[in-house]
Amino acid sequence: MAIEIRVPRLAESISEAVVVAWLKQDGEAVAVDEPIATLETDKAAVEIAAEAAGVLRHARKLGETVKVGDVLARVEAGGVTAAPPAPIRGGNGDAGVSLSPAVRRMVEEHGLDPAAIAASGRGGRLLKEDVQRYLESGAANAPETGAGGSAPVARAASPAPTPARGSMPSSAPPAPGMSRSAPVRVAPATTAAPAAGPQAVAWGEHEDERAVPMSRIRQRIAERLVSAQHTAAILTTFNEVDMSAVMELRGRYRESFEKRHGVRLSYMSFFTRACVLALQRIPELNAEIRGTDVVYRRHVHMGIAVQTDRGLVVPVVRDADLRSFADLEKEIARLAAAARENKLMLQELSGGTFSISNGGVFGSLLSTPILNPPQSGILGMHKIEKRPMVVDDQVVIRPMMYLALSYDHRIVDGEQAVTFLVSVKERLEDPERMLLDV
Repeated sequence: MAIEIRVPRLAESISEAVVVAWLKQDGEAVAVDEPIATLETDKAAVEIAAEAAGVLRHARKLGETVKVGDVLARVEAGGVTAAPPAPIRGGNGDAGVSLSPAVRRMVEEHGLDPAAIAASGRGGRLLKEDVQRYLESGAANAPETGAGGSAPVARAASPAPTPARGSMPSSAPPAPGMSRSAPVRVAPATTAAPAAGPQAVAWGEHEDERAVPMSRIRQRIAERLVSAQHTAAILTTFNEVDMSAVMELRGRYRESFEKRHGVRLSYMSFFTRACVLALQRIPELNAEIRGTDVVYRRHVHMGIAVQTDRGLVVPVVRDADLRSFADLEKEIARLAAAARENKLMLQELSGGTFSISNGGVFGSLLSTPILNPPQSGILGMHKIEKRPMVVDDQVVIRPMMYLALSYDHRIVDGEQAVTFLVSVKERLEDPERMLLDV
C-alpha cells in the first residue's frame, strides 16, 4: 500500500509552488519525517517531509509547478530500494557513516568530520539539527590534535553571514539582518535552473548568451520592486551619524554582554531601538495606506533584511518596541540564521511595519533603499568610514555613517521624514538617550 504525500497548504495567499530539489531519489528508502523535497514559493523555500517510512516514488518532475493538494510523491512499504548513500569517512579513519543528502551537504560544505558530531536521530542517525548545534557550539572551528600528538587537523571555518542589500522587495520575503550563525544551504546543487551570472555557467565554445529562468522568489522581488515605485510616491532623505559613542559603548560591554546573554552585541540592535523610539514620535512612518484610510500601528514589527543565496528576504522581529537589546539581538540572530538555512516560517516573513536595510556590510557608502509595500518607510544603513569633521571649531577624525530614509510621500511629509532621521541620529550619537527614552 502506498502513502500519498501531497503539497500542503503553504500560506493563506499561496496556492502553488515549484519543485526545485529532490532531497531523496526515486526508489530510495526514506524514514518518517525525513525531508524528501524542497518546494519554492514566491515567498520562501519549504522542505516537505515523508509521512511514512518506505520506498519513495516521485510523482512530479524537477522544475514542475504544483498546486496545494497535488500528489508530490508516494511512499511504498517494502520493495526494492536504491543503494544507500555512500558513506563519508571521518577524518579519524573510522568506519564510514551513512548520511542523508541534506546532512551530507552540510558536512561537506563546512569540512566536518561526521564521526565527531553527537547524533540524536533514530539508531544513532546524524540529523541536520545535530550538525547545526555542532557548528553553533564553535567546536567546528576548534583545532584538533591527531593521534600520537601530531599536528593539529585544520577545520574549515564557517563563513561569516552577509546581512543585506539596500533595496527591498516584498513584505513577505524580499529585504537585512546581522548574525554570526553559520549559514547552511538547504537547496541542493540539483535545481531547476543554474544560478544566474556568467561565473555560474559552463559556457559552450560557440555560446555567447544563455537564458536562465528566474526563480519564483526573484520574479516576486522584481514584481514588488516595480509595484513599489508605481504605487507609492517614494522620496529619500539623507543624514549622517557619528558612530563614535555607539562604537565606544559596544567595545566596552561587548564581552560581558555576550557572556551574559549568549549573543553578540551588534550595531543592528542600536539602530532598531533608535528607530523604534523615532517611530513613536513619527507614527506615520509606522502606518500604511489602506484604500482611503491611514492605518496606524500600536506596535513596531521591524523587518530586518537578510541576504541569502536565493535572494533578499525580510524576516520580521515582532513587537520590537517591547524588546530589550538582548531580546532584539537574539531574535535578529535567530531569524537571520533561519533565513540562510531556508527554515523561515511564512508568518515570519509578513506583517512588518517598518524595515531596516544594511548595505554597509557590502561596502556601500550611500544608496536609496526601496520601500517594502505596504510599509511607508525604510532606513538604509551604510559603511562606517573615518572622515575629517569639524567639532567645536576643531578638525577631528570621526567614524561616520550616512543614513538614508526612503518614505511614502503620500502619508509622510518631508518635515516628518527629516525629524525621524534626526531623532535616529541624536539617539545613536548619545546612546544613553535610548535608555532614558528622551
